[in-house]
Amino acid sequence: MYSADKKELNDYDIEVMEKEKALKECQIKNNIKSCLKCDKIIGCAIRNEYVKAVYNSMNKGQSGGFEF
Repeated sequence: MYSADKKELNDYDIEVMEKEKALKECQIKNNIKSCLKCDKIIGCAIRNEYVKAVYNSMNKGQSGGFEF
């Protein structure tokens, strides 16, 4: 868990961590270090779910642009 000076995990952070774990497991299974080296990158459900989770985490589930 984060220390007191850092934010606590929210549902979006947890979702990203879960999807990242699945992505890394797939990379290990396929003996690659990057999805860009995978011939299944186009249409890959695991990668698409990870990207969607990151997007949702960045905008906290709201539609529209990002605030940086």
